[in-house]
Amino acid sequence: MWKLKVAEGQGPWLYSLNNFIGRQIWEFDPQAGTQEELEEIRKVQENFTKNRFRYKPNGDLLMRMQLIKENQIDLSIPPPVRVGEKEEVTYEAVTTAVRKAVRLNRAIQAIDGHWPAENAGPMFFTPPLIMVLYFTGTLNIALTAEHKVELLRYITNHQNEDGGWGFHIEGHSTMLGTTLNYISMRVLGIGPDDEAVAAARKWILDRGGATYSPSWGKCYLSVFGLYEWSGCNPLPPEFWLFPSFLPMHPDKMWCYCRTIYMPMSYLYGIRFQAPITDLILQLREEMHTQPYHEIDWAKARLLCTKEDYYYPHSLIQDVIWGGLYHFGEPILKHWPVSKIRERAVKKAIEIIHWEDENSRYLTPGCVEKAFHMMAVWAENPDSNSDAFKRHLTRIPDYLWLAEDGMKVQSFGSQLWDTALCIQAILESGLVEEYGTTIKKGHDYVKLSQCQENPSGDYRRRYRHFSKGAWTFSDRDHGWQVSDCTSEALRVLLLLSQFPEELVGKKAEPQRLFDAVNFLFSLQGKTGGLAVWEPAGAEEWLEKLNPSELFANIVTEHEYVECTSSAIQTLLLFKKLYPNHRRKEVDNFIEKAIRYVENVQRPDGSWYGGWGVCFTYAAWFALSGLGSVGKTYSTSKTVRKGVDFLLSKQKANGGWGESFRSCPDMVYVHLEGDRTNIVQTAWCLMGLIEAGQAERDPTPLHKAAKLLINSQLENGDFPQEEITGVYMNNCMLHYASYRNIFPTWALGMYSRRVLKTSQKL
Repeated sequence: MWKLKVAEGQGPWLYSLNNFIGRQIWEFDPQAGTQEELEEIRKVQENFTKNRFRYKPNGDLLMRMQLIKENQIDLSIPPPVRVGEKEEVTYEAVTTAVRKAVRLNRAIQAIDGHWPAENAGPMFFTPPLIMVLYFTGTLNIALTAEHKVELLRYITNHQNEDGGWGFHIEGHSTMLGTTLNYISMRVLGIGPDDEAVAAARKWILDRGGATYSPSWGKCYLSVFGLYEWSGCNPLPPEFWLFPSFLPMHPDKMWCYCRTIYMPMSYLYGIRFQAPITDLILQLREEMHTQPYHEIDWAKARLLCTKEDYYYPHSLIQDVIWGGLYHFGEPILKHWPVSKIRERAVKKAIEIIHWEDENSRYLTPGCVEKAFHMMAVWAENPDSNSDAFKRHLTRIPDYLWLAEDGMKVQSFGSQLWDTALCIQAILESGLVEEYGTTIKKGHDYVKLSQCQENPSGDYRRRYRHFSKGAWTFSDRDHGWQVSDCTSEALRVLLLLSQFPEELVGKKAEPQRLFDAVNFLFSLQGKTGGLAVWEPAGAEEWLEKLNPSELFANIVTEHEYVECTSSAIQTLLLFKKLYPNHRRKEVDNFIEKAIRYVENVQRPDGSWYGGWGVCFTYAAWFALSGLGSVGKTYSTSKTVRKGVDFLLSKQKANGGWGESFRSCPDMVYVHLEGDRTNIVQTAWCLMGLIEAGQAERDPTPLHKAAKLLINSQLENGDFPQEEITGVYMNNCMLHYASYRNIFPTWALGMYSRRVLKTSQKL
């Protein structure tokens, strides 16, 4: 049976800054599990497969089952409550629901204090790791037979009915998703005549074959030997040698664009291709519509299926690519100009190694993880090299198991989920009852703060400072994030107001000051906050977006969610530390408020960059504005925001927004008039913060009733549609959201809308 291991790590090739706090890995133990446990696992797996076309995200049930048993929490008490259609919500009913929800959250907390959960969804995360393990000869070293079974379970569970795979689990089939998952199935031992494989091959060939892959797909295929670099748009590593005064300097790029295209450009610069095996030769025949040696690669460079073309190239970009392809590349191949390329690839691989070391070989994310492994092996094709062995030891950190199978996740959302869950429990008012739970979470947050900057001359490697910040996952990851920092800092500030014997020792003030300093560094001229590094590059650079799949990936941008989160945190900081950089804090908040107001759309909505979509952004925006006293009665901006949300509320009291809102950038309702409990919780909290209870609490009562009646017997809430997103077009499954946000919303509703024993 599979077991989740937390905060463990050993061996000469694995190291940590804080004793692996937050690490979460799955291991298979053939001796573990009773017959009853194994049967329960089989049932939830079969149930997901049976219903996989109704709800694509899994319920993270394997983790929940294990932790509930280990923590020995009886979730049958208190008994569940239901509010009838014609009944009104009572304080007692909502309090019972909150108690059950908090009890569930206590039951699924890990031993080190964090809340484990899946953070996945994109269907291009898993295949590149399988591919690099295959051509480096380490597939059977890194993956057991049990791993392969679960990886195949995941891939087949998320194959669409037309035979293809989407960009993400809820998306329509794409060439990128289909080609990469097709390759993965074949690498994992499934033959070409298998029904699922045959259906996928038909999907690929019906759309012109693998040559119609988008640019990212072409890069993966070139590395794997199923495509030629001469059929790719140039990825010149010389870019890393540009002087800093140029507008296209790497320092001005969005960090994840930079860290992904760096290994891409290295592999392109040396024209690396994996060893050609019998399987590669078979795949060449299976995935192309003509013999491989007859393909016109220059023509194939411009091909891309309509299913993958979310962000078409601009004319200026096509001109640049064409010039580089036809004139630049031929020149760069010849001496003495070729010496420039040698310098460029040397610099690229040096920074790749530096990034590996500064992330403890986790790398910035799962896409980079596979590309870094490709680059490290391309430089030195030896799976026994120190660098490659360190990479192999960190593969388990990316593998997550649930009832839909095993997949590669982003890099984990441990810190983010923990900061949110603590706030949800605090909102319940049950601090004294759940002090031990909060204390463990408090310790995790304190131990996860970045206490140092990246090593050496990190600015020369295009990195921003990280001291005082928090990452999305754990301290070892090392990549600072603004909203994670705001939420974690707010947790420390909130808990500093409780007795230490109840919630644990307060954080040292200097640690709080370091976090504030980091937040200051990310505020732009408009008042908005960026995510990882300061924004400020020219907007026109987005016209050079080399990817057809994403929008807004070239430069860093500012976001209403990050900005509103910081407003709330710095207001609390100012209250508790009124003399620390007071003028700067006041100026920060004033500019941030102005930004939130200015980016509101004419219809009263805000566009969400990190959640689906307008409901998510509205919660943040209204909460940020409400924290400074801007409510429906005092602010035109808030009135418009409230009116927008109320116009989208369903008759049953809930909200249901489709992920299509994100790429389409307009509000799209879920099909069939469905509602989503996570989005309903966001809207309920946003409306409370905006002062809706004072003007007309009816919409709040309806939303609360829906949440109460949606609660499961054990206090959890049902898993519904996907609710996370990044870069407009790619969805992320935050498996913890369903147990965090309804808990938080009902706690807020009980404390701020209802009064004890008052029936409404």
